[in-house]
Amino acid sequence: MSSQTYEKPLTANDTGETGGHQAGIHIPKSQIDLIALLPSLDPAQKNPDAWLEMTDDTEVLWRFRYVYYNNRLHDEGGTRNEYRITHMTKFFRAVGAKEGDVLVLTGSAGEFAYRVSVRRYATPPDDAPIRVRLKGWRRVH
Repeated sequence: MSSQTYEKPLTANDTGETGGHQAGIHIPKSQIDLIALLPSLDPAQKNPDAWLEMTDDTEVLWRFRYVYYNNRLHDEGGTRNEYRITHMTKFFRAVGAKEGDVLVLTGSAGEFAYRVSVRRYATPPDDAPIRVRLKGWRRVH
């Protein structure tokens, strides 16, 4: 199977630079291909999850929790209905991830073995043309 790669620019909140607590990296439900690449989570179950094993560029194996927070579907007054990848703080610290860096996930459908890396954000020179910086996940073709 061919591999798929997805990228997400990291925010200060993603990397822990703000000091706040966040329940992982958000994956919008509109990212159907990315969600399909990850293990299937049953929406009939409250907050279903799966552990993802991802190898980084130095061949270190990391375990992240992929969870569908869905109490909106199960609890009266519930508000959450979102996918997230959690337990990434140690990884971000180990690789020195900062706001503006890009999280890169690669995998092949049905294989459930993934690669993870962080690409450094290169500050453009002062005389560089202004470019629109995309936010959120995107598939790399």
